[in-house]
Amino acid sequence: MARAILSAFLPLAAATAIAATGATEAAASEKDKRFFSKVQGEWSGPGEIVAGKYKGTRFVCNFTGATPNGKVGMSLDGGCRVGLFTQKMSASVEHQGRKGYRGSFMDGAIGEGLDVVGGNVSDEKVVLTLHRNELNGAMLARLPDDDTMHVTVSVKVDDQMVPVIGMNLKRVDARTVGSIGD
Repeated sequence: MARAILSAFLPLAAATAIAATGATEAAASEKDKRFFSKVQGEWSGPGEIVAGKYKGTRFVCNFTGATPNGKVGMSLDGGCRVGLFTQKMSASVEHQGRKGYRGSFMDGAIGEGLDVVGGNVSDEKVVLTLHRNELNGAMLARLPDDDTMHVTVSVKVDDQMVPVIGMNLKRVDARTVGSIGD
């Protein structure tokens, strides 16, 4: 069951931590583009399941974040490890005009993953609305500085949002955010 939780939420958490959201405007703004550019690069760090049957389960994730050419959004590829078990993870989110941000983690809600159905980007954080069958939730990814990302995934239980997964990722590449390369 821990594998099912990791398969469903970690790509979301990481990817969405590093991923995108829905904007209330028809077009993505410059702040959205700035946020996603900060997520590009290599990220690594620990996480923990903080609620439910697998509360206390710890894992370590490694991700590569990228932005799609000519589009606003991002993709994340990598994996998370629990003990000897490693689960591959992938996520992508793009701004789709009036629909806002849409995307999927793993193979989306049709498969064993999640769909991103909305959200919002601010200067240092993104909040994504998540959906899978009867499950509704949210992922918050905050970038307090250029080399740190905090991710929290929460699910709706009754009428309350309950945190389920927490992650603390650090940039592990030599990239300097906002620099111009040769």
